[in-house]
Amino acid sequence: MSGVTYRIRLLGTEDQRLAWELGSLAFGYHGQPMPEDWASERPGRRTFGVFDSAGRLVAKAVDREQGQWFGGRVVPASGVAGVATAAELRGRGLGRLVLTRLLREARERGAVISTLFDTTAGPYRALGWEEVGALVYYAVPTRVLAEIRADAGTTLRPATEADIPTVGEIYREVARAGTGMMERSGPAFGATPAQLLADYDGLTVAVDGTGAIVGYARWDRGPGYDESGRLTVDDLIGLTPEATRTLLAMLGGWASVAPTTAIRLGTADPVWSLLARGDAKPESAQPWMLRLVDAPGAVAARGWPRLLTGEVDLELTDDVCPWNQGRHRLVLEGGKGRLEPGGAGTVRLTPRGLASWYAGAATPRQLRRSGFLTGGDAGTDELLHAATAGPVPTLHNYF
Repeated sequence: MSGVTYRIRLLGTEDQRLAWELGSLAFGYHGQPMPEDWASERPGRRTFGVFDSAGRLVAKAVDREQGQWFGGRVVPASGVAGVATAAELRGRGLGRLVLTRLLREARERGAVISTLFDTTAGPYRALGWEEVGALVYYAVPTRVLAEIRADAGTTLRPATEADIPTVGEIYREVARAGTGMMERSGPAFGATPAQLLADYDGLTVAVDGTGAIVGYARWDRGPGYDESGRLTVDDLIGLTPEATRTLLAMLGGWASVAPTTAIRLGTADPVWSLLARGDAKPESAQPWMLRLVDAPGAVAARGWPRLLTGEVDLELTDDVCPWNQGRHRLVLEGGKGRLEPGGAGTVRLTPRGLASWYAGAATPRQLRRSGFLTGGDAGTDELLHAATAGPVPTLHNYF
């Protein structure tokens, strides 16, 4: 960037075509016309752009206002999306420039963590993000699902608009017990019940003997009825074993015309109790990354094991978010945590190590082997391991 002056600012309504042209070329949909109602800027979404001295938009990144569940609490997050740099200027630090600004601004609006789906890990790792999970679709022969027997006491029916709040609560009950799952409310999730129903070919609810909705599946039926026929299932959530079994059996009823079912599953999803792992082949995997934007804020925002009490002195390094840098004391008690300034700096963590530990994606011993954690001893490792030894990080929303 030597000798060139760049200016960073939030994009406005007058910049929408510039944002569309840069993003559509970067992500391969430039052959499509810009939809009349398309807008990079909308509630809960801000785009930061880098302009050269001629006023050309040469890089951009989107900050999404969202929340994700960690330890039973929603943590305010910046979902980073739409990162693009002009082809002729890649490798010159413009991505770092716009993302550093985005992180600072996201912190100022209250985000304490940042997550993103990476198309290439290197540039984001250089800025402190680390891969902590993946959104995975598994291809399952539908005939395998046809062998599952539905529960006689559980009935299925299409969802109505009146069911949407209950469907949302079922998802939230599972997300609350998970790690990293999206909170499906707020500006990024403003669709009406009618729109949510229209998004899929089917939104099926499972009803138990008392009339309560105890599960649901959101699915699309692809074209064709030969060997190419398929179902795609974005959500299948049962609060009871009977609901899960009955929803899977329904999908199995498509075996004669849709031989393949692609279903989005986390590592420990209860669906696996009814499938042989050998029958479910990973069809696509989209890794996602996390970094802490405000370390004390992130520690305070998430939930921690209620019966765990202890302290560990940490030293954090972070040249991208320098406000995180320095010595802190991690204090855990009664399901809450705080990161106080000071302490001896016994355990040293890099930004990528801090992200992996916070998400429970790696143990302290694994982080030592990666060079992301040094110092401390078996006792500090044990406490840090216990603090985030929850469910495997999982996301069921792409952004």
